[in-house]
Amino acid sequence: MIISEKSCTFANIISFIMQVIYEDNHIIIVAKESGEIVQGDKTGDTPLSEIVKQYIKEKYQKPGEVFLGVAHRLDRPVAGLVVFARTSKALSRLNRMFAEGEVHKTYWAIVPKAPAAEGLVTHWLVRNEKQNKSYAYDREVPRSKKAVLKYRVIGHSDNYTLLEVELLTGRHHQIRCQLAKIGSPIKGDLKYGAPRSNPDGSISLLARRVEFVHPVSKLPIVVEAPVPADNLWQTLKPKDA
Repeated sequence: MIISEKSCTFANIISFIMQVIYEDNHIIIVAKESGEIVQGDKTGDTPLSEIVKQYIKEKYQKPGEVFLGVAHRLDRPVAGLVVFARTSKALSRLNRMFAEGEVHKTYWAIVPKAPAAEGLVTHWLVRNEKQNKSYAYDREVPRSKKAVLKYRVIGHSDNYTLLEVELLTGRHHQIRCQLAKIGSPIKGDLKYGAPRSNPDGSISLLARRVEFVHPVSKLPIVVEAPVPADNLWQTLKPKDA
C-alpha cells in the first residue's frame, strides 16, 4: 500500500511517500528507504518514526500525541522492513521478542563474490562506539560477543552475487562486519571495505523478510519488503521475487 501526503505538519517536510506493508491496531510495518533514519539523531533530520506517527494521526484522525514504539532499528544506508508498535502492550512484548530471538529477519545483500554457495559464519565481534563500527575476530577476545549468521547464494551476474542472509544472533553491524571479514563486503559499504560508494549513498543491503508471532493476536505474521527498483537489484533477484 502506498500512502502519499502532499502536506504535513512538520516544518521541514513538504511531501513524503511512505510504503506501509502491514498494519493493525497494535503494530505497523513500514518499508524504509535507504537514507532514512528510524529514530531522531544529532543530524536533526526528521525520522521515519515521526512520519509514521503523522500518518497514523491523519489516517485515524487521532487527537493529541500519537503513541508509536520503536522496537528495533535499521542502519541509515540500509533499506527494508521496520516494525513499530502502536500500543504499549505490543511494544513491551516486541522488545522481549527481539531480545530473545523470536523475531526472524532475513536480509538480501549484494556482494562482489561469495566464498561458497552457502555457509554458516561465526565470529566474535567487538564494537567501537566512537567509530560506530564493529570488528570481527576468529576467536573470542575481550569484550567480544559471539555472532552467527548463515547465507546462501540466490542470484548472480558476471560481477556481483546476491546473498540471502539469516541472522542467528543480533549484533551491531553484524552482517556488514561478518561479510567483510570473509572477503565479501557489501556493495557500497565503504566503512567495511567496499572499494566504491553507491551513487545515492546507500549500501546494497535489504531487510527483506520478517516473521514472528503477533504479540497480541498470536497469529503468524510473515511480510516481505519490495525489491529496490534499480537495475542491479532487478537483475540479481530471483524470478519469483
